[in-house]
Amino acid sequence: MITYDRLYIGGAWTEASEPAQLEILSPHDRSLVGCAAQAQPADVDRAVAAAGASFESRVWRDVAPAERIALLRKFNELREEQADRIAEVITAENGSAAWFTRAGQAGLTRQANAYFAAAENFDWESTLTPSETNARVRSVVRREPVGVVAAVIPWNSPFSSATSKILPALLTGNSVVLKVSPENSLSMGLLAELVDRVGLPAGVISVLPAERETSEYLISHPRVDKIAFTGSTRAGRRIAAIAGEQLKRVSLELGGKSAAVILPDADLAAVMSGLKFGSLLNNGESCIAQTRILAPRSRYEEVVAALAALVGSLTVGDPRDPETFIGPMVRGDQQQRVRDYIGIGIDEGARPVCGGPQIPPGLSDGFYVTPTVFADVTPDMRIAREEIFGPVLVVIAYDDIDDAIRIANDSEYGLSGGVWSADEDAAVAVARRIRTGTVTINGAPVGFDGPFGGFKASGIGREYGAVGLGQYTEYQTITV
Repeated sequence: MITYDRLYIGGAWTEASEPAQLEILSPHDRSLVGCAAQAQPADVDRAVAAAGASFESRVWRDVAPAERIALLRKFNELREEQADRIAEVITAENGSAAWFTRAGQAGLTRQANAYFAAAENFDWESTLTPSETNARVRSVVRREPVGVVAAVIPWNSPFSSATSKILPALLTGNSVVLKVSPENSLSMGLLAELVDRVGLPAGVISVLPAERETSEYLISHPRVDKIAFTGSTRAGRRIAAIAGEQLKRVSLELGGKSAAVILPDADLAAVMSGLKFGSLLNNGESCIAQTRILAPRSRYEEVVAALAALVGSLTVGDPRDPETFIGPMVRGDQQQRVRDYIGIGIDEGARPVCGGPQIPPGLSDGFYVTPTVFADVTPDMRIAREEIFGPVLVVIAYDDIDDAIRIANDSEYGLSGGVWSADEDAAVAVARRIRTGTVTINGAPVGFDGPFGGFKASGIGREYGAVGLGQYTEYQTITV
């Protein structure tokens, strides 16, 4: 059992303001995995004060970018050394299948290296060439850190969400208060241990597991200069309202209901191989999951049958088992939410060709749902419009390419999506017409050097690469 009875505040492990600890239970069988202290508003005050003091003292922001990069490379090296342990803990606390948490470690390395490369080539300061209209004026354009960053992340992919924010924030010289979900108190305790070993200046970073009320206290704190949030669209709207009222900088990576557009010439075996991961990664608890499968009417039943065979073949069970592809939902309320949506789909007249609302046999002790595929789905159904955040896929028929693009764009979300075709140029042409932040062609992995984020209700701002670094800076122009 893992225990964190103190909080990591301002670079030191300190007593929490309230001694009671949260018990972290396994989503698989509800056994005790560990215990951890939880932050309260008084702890937030201490963390923000430490961050503000470190920023004002310039103890970190005046460190040369090359030195900041070197220290954070050390953090990533330490993380790589502990990759297996991190994966095990996330599987235990989240219920994420072991294949996913282990594969995610390599993704963290690619993400970090892309940030480091961007920082090495970042335009920290430049001098503009005098123009004809301002021949006597020389302008120096600088990138300054924003200040104190409140980074608030969800439970579904904790390390990736954390590093996608703390790395660019720290690389650009900010001080950070990282607020993590209670479910991830143990894996984020490991992250705090790694950060502690790097030797960052005092006050530069805090890691606080806390409930939603404490999150709102943090983002509303007058000393916070920027909010970086990943989570639900509903929560994002609330955060945007607070940020707007206080004129804080804000970036939001929110929900999705992504479409996979299967063109008529697509290789169906390759499509199914790709959708196994693109639609069902992390037990379906993923904002980028392609859960709306758009199939040409001429091949509709063929696609439905192939998808039903794929999903029906997946092993559901103990997430620690290497044979398991889909584990439990993270909590009981999330399990009930997904099962409720399956019931809604049946009530709406959709045809379940695989799965259903029943709990998988022999798994009633955990928060399991049966992976489900719905056919005969129309774009107006709730299961086709609302983010379910579980292993539930819907197959929607389209008549021609224009119809497919119309259906793909008929969503309040616009985070991700995919196009499948034997003709790569044709697939790219379709992708250009889809209103979403990221589109993959034939299952290509998402890169970490290009910007990632959403259109419409899927968010504001971008992460990854040079664009992601820029989200944590302000421009300053000095004219001489």
